[in-house]
Amino acid sequence: MSKFFFALLTFFTTLSAVSAQIIPSPKEHFGFEMGEDYQLANFTQTEAYFQKLAAASDRIELTSIGLTEEGRSQYMLIVSSPENLKNLERYKGISKKMARAEGLSPEQAKALAAEGKAVVWIDGGLHATETVGIHQLIETAYQLARREDKETLRILDNVIILLTHANPDGQELVSNWYMRHDIPEKRSLENLPRLYQKYIGHDNNRDFYMMHMKESQNMGRQLFIEWIPQIMYNHHQRGPAGSVLAGPPYRDPFNYVFDPLLITGIDAMGAAMYNRLNVENKPGFTRLTGSSFSTWYNGGLRTTCQFHNMVGLLTEIIGGPTPEDIPLVPQRLIPNGTTPYPVSPQKWHFRQSIAYSLSLNFSVLDYAARHTDELLYNIYHMGKNSIDRGNMDFWTPYPKRIQAIQDSIRVGKPLKTGSSPEVKVNYYDLVLKDSTLRDPRGYIIPASQQDFPTAVKFVNALIKGGVLVHKASSDFTVAGKRYTVGSYIVKCAQAFRPHVLDMFEPQDYPNDFQYPGGPPIRPYDAAGWTLAYQMGVKFDRILNDFSGPFERIPYGEMQTLKTEVPALKSVAGYQVNSAVNNSYLLINDLLAEGMEVFRITDGKYQGQFYIPASSKTNNILAKTAVDNGIRLQALRKKPVGNLRKITPRSIALWDSYGGSMSSGWVRWLMEQYHFPVQRLYAKDIDSGELHKKYDIILFVTRAIPGVARPGEENEVRREPKDIDIPLEFRTQLGSITAERSIPELKNFMEQGGAVFTIGSSTALAYHLGLPVRNALREMTSAGVEKSLPAEKYYVPGSILQVSVDTTRQATWGMPSRTDVYFDSSPVFTVSPDAIAGGAIKPLMWFDNATPLRSGWAWGQAYLQGGVTAFEAKVGNGKLFAFGPEITFRAQAYGTFRLLFNQLYSLGD
Repeated sequence: MSKFFFALLTFFTTLSAVSAQIIPSPKEHFGFEMGEDYQLANFTQTEAYFQKLAAASDRIELTSIGLTEEGRSQYMLIVSSPENLKNLERYKGISKKMARAEGLSPEQAKALAAEGKAVVWIDGGLHATETVGIHQLIETAYQLARREDKETLRILDNVIILLTHANPDGQELVSNWYMRHDIPEKRSLENLPRLYQKYIGHDNNRDFYMMHMKESQNMGRQLFIEWIPQIMYNHHQRGPAGSVLAGPPYRDPFNYVFDPLLITGIDAMGAAMYNRLNVENKPGFTRLTGSSFSTWYNGGLRTTCQFHNMVGLLTEIIGGPTPEDIPLVPQRLIPNGTTPYPVSPQKWHFRQSIAYSLSLNFSVLDYAARHTDELLYNIYHMGKNSIDRGNMDFWTPYPKRIQAIQDSIRVGKPLKTGSSPEVKVNYYDLVLKDSTLRDPRGYIIPASQQDFPTAVKFVNALIKGGVLVHKASSDFTVAGKRYTVGSYIVKCAQAFRPHVLDMFEPQDYPNDFQYPGGPPIRPYDAAGWTLAYQMGVKFDRILNDFSGPFERIPYGEMQTLKTEVPALKSVAGYQVNSAVNNSYLLINDLLAEGMEVFRITDGKYQGQFYIPASSKTNNILAKTAVDNGIRLQALRKKPVGNLRKITPRSIALWDSYGGSMSSGWVRWLMEQYHFPVQRLYAKDIDSGELHKKYDIILFVTRAIPGVARPGEENEVRREPKDIDIPLEFRTQLGSITAERSIPELKNFMEQGGAVFTIGSSTALAYHLGLPVRNALREMTSAGVEKSLPAEKYYVPGSILQVSVDTTRQATWGMPSRTDVYFDSSPVFTVSPDAIAGGAIKPLMWFDNATPLRSGWAWGQAYLQGGVTAFEAKVGNGKLFAFGPEITFRAQAYGTFRLLFNQLYSLGD
């Protein structure tokens, strides 16, 4: 009898285990297959499916890595064999040790590589309208949970897979929008009412060295602090016309700070991916110059990973829920090195894209399973190379240095002269062994700098990116300079040295043209972005090894800056430095509580804030100032100088139906610094009476249309029809027009209002007929004025330096020279009479022929003398025109004050 009951118990136990492993299919849960035409899954459904999978499968561990900007859980599915999942902490620890390469000998690293498991990140849905991404992620999770073939089991035994949902908010919005029509053929992804990331939409893939957004922070912590995978695969859309997808390897230039093993590692992964597609008769993969994608830019989800020695992969595939056509592109039909297996024109279905994506995922995972020890050792090797380079004299071969060698050869300049009739000319040593040109051993960020709170934000950006940072526990001296306690130190002898260099050093983008003398090839994104320059952070490059009382900050530990309210027996008030961004946050908190705040309008402390002391004021100071590191100067009496009371302006920020990314960045920025702001749409402007509602209107780039010249036409934004848009969003439709909007804006300014414009929206000055003209135009031989051709002048996104008139209210708190982010930005010539008469006041200009600080500026000499920012009288009001992108992606902290200063009114 006991044997019978034991057998029965065994039977039911086995039955229960089998039942628990019955994996629900997407069809059973969603009601359709992943990739079925005219069907999309939203996040609510996906969240429930992920929970079902994790409950049913012992191969999946579901974890929330944080909340999104809209408050949803952001999920990561950790997929591996049940045995591996029991030992996750051990394998995670090995992955981190190998990536950081600290204190590991090659022999120890090889032993850990043999013990460890490859860690592979695969994400989906970052750009939510690229619907293949999240749906392939769902299908991949299902297939990994259910498959029992040898390849899958080998993958599960040797790989830990991090399947990460990159944008839950966007999936909910996009899928619900698409599925709102009952008739499938009417479904469309067009005309979304708002951005698919709360603030920044598509720019959520430009936030990964800054990590302002919650989603970026969540993913960044897993990538750079918690796991540091050896491979990360970022799914995107869309492939170039006439192909199915673009993928690795990518076109030049690659960034010169990379380890060569990173580039060849990407090559190897690319080969595995397109080899599998070829074996499965899946044509249409293009690579290298077959697409625009490079490895130069930092800031994208996969590109930032490349600066951390991860094999960062990107594919851009066609397809969507609505069937489409692969068009005929004859030049893509000839097999070549970029497209070895062309695809023929055909009707394309969503399911085909899912199938391709699955093949690509399994090619990556199979490669990782077969080369686990190699991948782990390679990331160690790259990290060790970085540490070694940071500990020695090393010269990164930037193009400018190679050009210096070529120039030396051209003029025949030798390294040394001597009495010997034959002097050996060593041009290589002339430049690449010049001790003054070598890479630094590290950087010191002095605590004594004016805007130290912003410097701490820069440090936190580094820390979020997994960079090792030290902090001085007492005063110290390096290279004869004294530094105070609390200064930060970033040594280059660390595994993520490429990222460190990229955040401090200028990018040197090569002169890249279609052919000699021809037009430039546009960079994939920015050409230069040096974050320390953008943020206005002061730092010292230290060329020789140095040490001091430096305390190591644990990886991922965010820094806070506290201060104290000075204690005096008799305090009249406090003076606050307007050169500190956080000061504006304090001022806004005080104004919100009805406290009096003044600005000093002349003398030594021109532009500084003065806050009269009171018990209520002190309570706010004790909170906002202390928690945000704002240094206060306690005064026994009012400061010398003219004091004028400030009041907050009623601020309107232009936005558009579907959302403007640039506007979204500014809206986020306003929230961080506690500026109340209302969104304003074209119809609001056209309805008039603006002066009764607002004091200042902000227009980011691409809000105001240009002025069409004879023979030219302005680009017209395609507007949806009212009938196709839900009633609640129809007030947001419309665009700024010269016929209706510009007269209302002019009337607003004439009645005392202020308009603030950035980038291309400075074209408002031309609409108003102000005495300014485009400084970047030339006269042809036929006497016709036209824009400088790209062969003569071209400045894609780069950092340039300008001179600043610091005496103006608009520029209070700014240094006399500042770095600005410049992206083919407007530059003006201002009428001398207008300047002399005070109608127009130049605020920033180029005072030399070489303003480039980081990036690429072809023909930069054309900029000399050009005005890049001004304020102009318009009736009783003002127009502020700032050509550079002074709020660029909320990274340009060094120029935020150029906006903040305009957001207060000065009284008597």
